[in-house]
Amino acid sequence: MRTVTIAVQALVRVAGLIQITLGVLLWTGHGTQLVGVHMLVGILLVLALWTMAALAARAGTPPALWILALGWGLLTVVLGLTQTRLLPGSAHWLIQVLHLLVGLGTIGQAEALARRIRSRTGARPAAAAGRA
Repeated sequence: MRTVTIAVQALVRVAGLIQITLGVLLWTGHGTQLVGVHMLVGILLVLALWTMAALAARAGTPPALWILALGWGLLTVVLGLTQTRLLPGSAHWLIQVLHLLVGLGTIGQAEALARRIRSRTGARPAAAAGRA
């Protein structure tokens, strides 16, 4: 479980960095041809969150944590796929900010679940594992 947790956590970090970078590009009107890549990496990020939730359930973490992560992942996908149709016009920036916050929450929840899994299984953090 330790190796899988570390691998999924690394995937979350890389995908999160890509998402933030692409999101900034898209938000500033650049790289509009990369919307599909942003969506694909977003789905990959949610799948990683759900994998982390399954690992957390298997590690015996409190059910509320991994159930919240499953729901949050669904919220992330639904918001990501529908955001262009929400609050069109000058107020659309509110949806963009919400989309950013929900995405950051996705990354944060995966990180929190990884910490809980490590505390239950005795696995080292991903950064420390690379120095071993």
